[in-house]
Amino acid sequence: MTARPILLNNLLRLSRGPRFLRSYATSTSSVNPTEVSHFNALASTWWDPYGSSRLLHLMNPLRHDFISSCHALKPNSSSQTNLRYLDVGCGGGIFAESAARLSRTASVTAIDPSRDVIEVAKQHARRDPILQEPGRLKYLNQAIEDLEVPSSPEEMYDVVSLFEVIEHINTPAPFLKNCLPFVKPGGWLILSTIARTWTSWVTTKVVAEDLVGLVPKGTHDWSKYINEAELRSFFAAQKGWGMNGGVKAVGCIYVPGFGWKMISGGEKWGNYFFGIRRDPEI
Repeated sequence: MTARPILLNNLLRLSRGPRFLRSYATSTSSVNPTEVSHFNALASTWWDPYGSSRLLHLMNPLRHDFISSCHALKPNSSSQTNLRYLDVGCGGGIFAESAARLSRTASVTAIDPSRDVIEVAKQHARRDPILQEPGRLKYLNQAIEDLEVPSSPEEMYDVVSLFEVIEHINTPAPFLKNCLPFVKPGGWLILSTIARTWTSWVTTKVVAEDLVGLVPKGTHDWSKYINEAELRSFFAAQKGWGMNGGVKAVGCIYVPGFGWKMISGGEKWGNYFFGIRRDPEI
């Protein structure tokens, strides 16, 4: 295929309406069998720091930094200790394991619809005695729709994380709505994803997949990327979220030879973190 048809095709995609406005289709599950099959094929190399998940390993410290920066927006000592995490779309457990080892963590529940990937996560966790402590880390081969919705704040989570997940979901709005009840009042929904721009198409599709091979081909679908403004619009329509400054976003750029760096303003054109706080009960 020549470059001209590719550019025209992407121009048409970019000119469509906001992705969230096109995503309220009726669906009983957020699980995309094609995506599950893709990540099943990568399961065996998930914990290879130089393999297909290398960029995720390098990004992981910044995930914790961003969560800490969100908590710092609303400092409250009781909200930063004995934290309960729900890691949705946990993959092989890169973030879940690291969160479970933190002294301020009470427990981590990590879920993923890929059976192969969850098995890799469980096997890797068995290497660390700390992770075998009762209640410390629990893996479930489930989608968010399969989890029982909490009936009280005590059953909810301080942090619900969706790292590199939402851009793999066909219907992001219903998926997010299914995640919201799991965040306790005063808790945070934290995610990372990619803005749908020309810059991200060049860097994540042309360079990362086609030219350099930083990630396997087919990992990303540019049309599924979500702009930060679309997330803000979505949450503005949800009652009880992000009041009094309880929302934060920051860009994240990969610099070869140096790793990932958080860049203010970068959320408008490429990879970014986004966090929003559920309003505390009054």
